[in-house]
Amino acid sequence: MISPWKTPSGMSRRHFMNHLAGSSAAASAALTMGGAIAANAEEMRRNRKSAIMLWMGGGPPTIDMWDLKPGAPTGGPFQPISTTGDMQICEHLPMVAKQMHNLSIVRSMSTREADHNRGRYYMHTGFVPNPNIEHPSYGAVVAHELMSQRPELEIPPFVTIGGASAGPGFLGMAWSPFAVTSSGRIRNLDMKLDGMRLRQRMAALQEIESGFANRTRDLPAGEHGKVLKKTFDLMTSSQMEAFRVEKEDEKTKERYGTNGFGQGCLLARRLVEGGVPFIEVDLGGWDLHNNVHQTLADTKLPQLDKAMSALVEDLEQRGLLQDTAIIWMGEFGRTPRINQNAGRDHWARSWSCVVGGAGIQGGLAVGETSSDGTAVESEPFSSEDLMATVCKGLGISLDTTFMSKNRRPMKIANGGKVISELVA
Repeated sequence: MISPWKTPSGMSRRHFMNHLAGSSAAASAALTMGGAIAANAEEMRRNRKSAIMLWMGGGPPTIDMWDLKPGAPTGGPFQPISTTGDMQICEHLPMVAKQMHNLSIVRSMSTREADHNRGRYYMHTGFVPNPNIEHPSYGAVVAHELMSQRPELEIPPFVTIGGASAGPGFLGMAWSPFAVTSSGRIRNLDMKLDGMRLRQRMAALQEIESGFANRTRDLPAGEHGKVLKKTFDLMTSSQMEAFRVEKEDEKTKERYGTNGFGQGCLLARRLVEGGVPFIEVDLGGWDLHNNVHQTLADTKLPQLDKAMSALVEDLEQRGLLQDTAIIWMGEFGRTPRINQNAGRDHWARSWSCVVGGAGIQGGLAVGETSSDGTAVESEPFSSEDLMATVCKGLGISLDTTFMSKNRRPMKIANGGKVISELVA
């Protein structure tokens, strides 16, 4: 069985970075090439859609965050507070509460996968794992469909910050996620070689690659050539300036939070400004089988509150939110019942996700769960439906159909239905 998380053959991150190491990228020259990306920022973001996924690895307890049940035995100690939208959320998210006119909660998520790996795959792709096929992730699909809007983009169109993401599946390794740290650091990129020698080495390598691809006429070989070109573009592009989150002023860094997730969200904003179609920012540590409420109050929610609110506020103030979708989710929710260890366990039957921006209506709570949170009492929504809604907001046609490597047609978002309350 193919692992849902195995990078496609021929395109591991190490493999990609080996090209950089073998060619000895002149990073310092790239970063000082004439004109920073900011000089073209207005042109690059005109009519350009993007998406930012805030991935909460481990399964966040949404009953304690977005769909509180005060007074119920399942409710826990947190109290709801009012927001700028038509809903209440957790008292430990006061800054996000001020941004909820821009965001909506889907409270009637009801999914099938309560295992971490399967749930992660399903929420990233809209498909359940299948041993015979590897499906493309949100990031690969969105990057693939939106790349035509930005032919000048030289940096990767799908960037994951602070953690791994799902791969490109049958779309091919050219759409693989490009992983960086929350500081924007790319390992093995800072090596010493003058521009002439770099071009000579890359030309020689490309000739070898092209000859092999022409002889074999093999799809992986051709895809490998595309990756090689992207590698060279990355090594020599002034657009690499977008990754330099350290150039932000200290006040801005502090507003997002100086932890990894905060700086990752700040980097995501810079990458949107740089024209990147899809960015995923990872905040793990939500597998809270023990001491759920103490952990939430002390660490997880303050980190989330600061970074998420700053990101949404910044995007709105810079005129970017109208073209940038925000997707907040994990692989599932957590049990309404609080266990003997003061924690919550895995739960996929009734939970919440948060979306906004890019034509998605903000300020709403869509769907309803029972008074104790154990069941959905309105129309249930799936990963496919959430993905279809985001694609609709981004202007991606839901009639799009991909052809898998075994020649099976695969409809975008697995044929999910749009959540009508959120997208006109």
